[in-house]
Amino acid sequence: MGWVDSLQGSIVGLDTGLLIYFIEEHPQHLARVAPFFEAADCGEFRVVTSLVTLVEVLVHPLREGRHDLAQQYRDLLLNSEHMTTVPLNEGIAEQAAELRARYKLRTPDAIQIATALRSGASAFLTSDDGLPEIPGVSSLVLKRLL
Repeated sequence: MGWVDSLQGSIVGLDTGLLIYFIEEHPQHLARVAPFFEAADCGEFRVVTSLVTLVEVLVHPLREGRHDLAQQYRDLLLNSEHMTTVPLNEGIAEQAAELRARYKLRTPDAIQIATALRSGASAFLTSDDGLPEIPGVSSLVLKRLL
């Protein structure tokens, strides 16, 4: 898959929705996201995401009593060799506030992008086609990737 191959050797920021599509095997999106996670698992590139992702992915499984699914998310986010889940710190918070002020982003989006930028990501993979282009990181919107 061309867009996945183009990420080789880079750091990629990851938005929450893509992880949900992968773990929960979303019928419409799995075929597009699986190669990304498989390549990351092979060490072709590094993935970074914010601890906000853990907050967001655990809500549904916990609400539904799906402790097995919640554990699957925890394992991938907290114990993966090629994925780093970055805690919120002062630098990320400041940059997220700047992004919110400049681009009118929602707080979770601003934290995710600030985390990607602070972690040296050259790309940010998202399913949100409403995000503006942010200097310093290329937006990869899932529905535009074939």
